[in-house]
Amino acid sequence: MLTYDIIMVLLGVAILGVAWLPSLLEKYPLSYPILYILLGMGVFVLPINLVDADPLEHKKLVMHLSELCVIVALTGTGLKIDRPFSLRAWRSPLLLVLVLMVFTIAGLAIAGWWAVGLAPASALLLAASLAPTDPVLAGDVQVGDPGEGREDNVRFALTGEAGLNDGLAFPFVYLALALLPAAAAPLSDRVVHWLWFDVGYRIGAGVLLGWLSGKFLAYLIFNLPKRVSIKTEGYGFVALAVTLTSYGVTELVHGYGFLAVFIAAITLRGRERKHEYHKLMHAFTDQMERLFIVALLILLGGAIANGLFNALTWPGAALGILLVLVLRPIGGMLTLARSTRITMAERLVISFFGIRGIGSVFYIAFALEHADFPQARELWAILGFTMLLSITLHGIMATPVMNWLDRRHGRKTATELAQAATEEASVA
Repeated sequence: MLTYDIIMVLLGVAILGVAWLPSLLEKYPLSYPILYILLGMGVFVLPINLVDADPLEHKKLVMHLSELCVIVALTGTGLKIDRPFSLRAWRSPLLLVLVLMVFTIAGLAIAGWWAVGLAPASALLLAASLAPTDPVLAGDVQVGDPGEGREDNVRFALTGEAGLNDGLAFPFVYLALALLPAAAAPLSDRVVHWLWFDVGYRIGAGVLLGWLSGKFLAYLIFNLPKRVSIKTEGYGFVALAVTLTSYGVTELVHGYGFLAVFIAAITLRGRERKHEYHKLMHAFTDQMERLFIVALLILLGGAIANGLFNALTWPGAALGILLVLVLRPIGGMLTLARSTRITMAERLVISFFGIRGIGSVFYIAFALEHADFPQARELWAILGFTMLLSITLHGIMATPVMNWLDRRHGRKTATELAQAATEEASVA
């Protein structure tokens, strides 16, 4: 009971901090996820008999907690994008997902196998887990709230990429599962099955069911008669319904639920774009997302304090550095080289801010829950190190870099916009 009470106090203090930290830190080169990792590291070294934070010992818990965090974040991500979908308008995020992410997975898998000595299946699993940018921890470089107008090339590209790639990385996780030598079928049969089912069918099902879910829920929200309409305070629950329904239905038929959630959210966003309900739904998902982030980041800090990095080797650490400082930035610059509507400065920022986070945790936990991969502890160690590197480096640089970019393009910074909104509210 004492441990339970301590956890309640810890979560209460941490959640209270979420209410103030984002506004307190918006002027400084520091993000609140860094502080929560440090909090977890500090708390878990105290002699207070907390639960073990080893992710290998709690694979199912880690999988489901990170799963919920990601799908809630994906709903919020889709709801805040103002730009209607078209191949031309979404060219930059599509290039980042279909070209850069595949390039990153290939490069990282080869480096993990050749330089770090990971088994082929383990190297591919690590690459597939680390390649996607994160929809959860990238708020400082994403578009603003629905209708806010902060949707420049950089913020839109990174937001669209974060929404799309968490679903499209899944085929490579399944390919890693197919490459395990313990599988019964011949390798050629497994690859063929992967191509038609894990790539073709699952992606198709995710897109179709996400679109249908978004259309159906948009009808319920905006087309029902007034007498059965939803009251204002109920729209947070609608956002949660969008998340759980589209995800659950798609997973039931073995489609990619992550992709379906994001497609459903942007489909829903396409109806009545000026309506205040989009802001209400997004605000609710943002609060839910922060609750999950607090728990996961504290657990990450606890895992680090309890020895997560004991299995980390110098080549493994170098692999994380290679991804964050070489593969992503250079690959991004090459991928966007012919995007004439994006300036060189914007390409540099888009290429640099490939934040790694909670989605990567889910993929590793999911794969290890479904099969035994060689060098599992080393996979967690490299993942944890790369997340810590990304959260620290990108968290420190996000505010000054985005402020520099806004001033360069003659826009108000996020801080200036927030101050203007506060002044308008006080006058009103």
